[in-house]
Amino acid sequence: MKYPCLDVDGVDGDLVLALVDDFAPTAVEERPDGLSIFFSTGTSRDRAREAVTAALPQAAVAAREVDDEDWARRSQENLTPITVGRITVTPPWFVASASASAASDLGPPTSNLQPQTPNLQPATSDLRIVILPSMGFGTGHHATTRLCLEALQAQPVAGARVLDVGTGSGVLAIAAARLGAPEALGIDFDPDAITNALENLELNPEAPSVRFEVVDVRDAALPRADLVLANLTGAVLIQNASLLSGAVAPGGTLIVSGLQAHERDEVVSAFGALQPRWEKEEAGWVCIAFNQTGSSSV
Repeated sequence: MKYPCLDVDGVDGDLVLALVDDFAPTAVEERPDGLSIFFSTGTSRDRAREAVTAALPQAAVAAREVDDEDWARRSQENLTPITVGRITVTPPWFVASASASAASDLGPPTSNLQPQTPNLQPATSDLRIVILPSMGFGTGHHATTRLCLEALQAQPVAGARVLDVGTGSGVLAIAAARLGAPEALGIDFDPDAITNALENLELNPEAPSVRFEVVDVRDAALPRADLVLANLTGAVLIQNASLLSGAVAPGGTLIVSGLQAHERDEVVSAFGALQPRWEKEEAGWVCIAFNQTGSSSV
């Protein structure tokens, strides 16, 4: 499978991301000279290219198609486990390497996997989530995913019904289940994302209460949940504020991320009926947890 990509070099990366935000980028890869930005469709990529070249004529902009297999190979070379609070998100090859390393302590190695393995369980981490990288879907390495994992651990998840809107790799829904949610539903309009999420669910048998479904929020009402997660973009959050707010059960929580710092006030205003209770910024990205204090209707 190939993914539409836009390479942008020679200009401020934050400004580029702000310009392409309206075209629903699915992933960003930082390079020494610039950014590689990925999109779900070639049309979105081409419209983003027009916006960038019009606003930043000095930028070097190039469109290309990237094989998922090529990106996965580069990811396997570069991605390592990351830890956020109690949770460590790791690619599957580090789990295999850890097993090989443990076996080497008992006798001759039976695998050619690298025996040098990072500590997957630091003192602060007791929950491991295995995520298979696939282009466009979260591995835990982007600031917005890390912020959501931190916000999730700051909420009372045990016993809560969870809805993860725009689930991508499924990492947040799986994390919610590992933190004690008795049921978690991850939805995404992209069938490829749901395929990746289901693959990841098989790698995490400790989260049997998670389900994933292809759902386009423009065509279907959202189910009510005690905790709603929406790691999207600032523009999408603003456009769907009423829909997302209506999915939060009375007394429940909505966690949003994917917005940039300059979009923060507009996003908060769009969710005016909800009360911010937790907020954090990292590398120009913002995550906010809102409380639903009154009754709501879908």
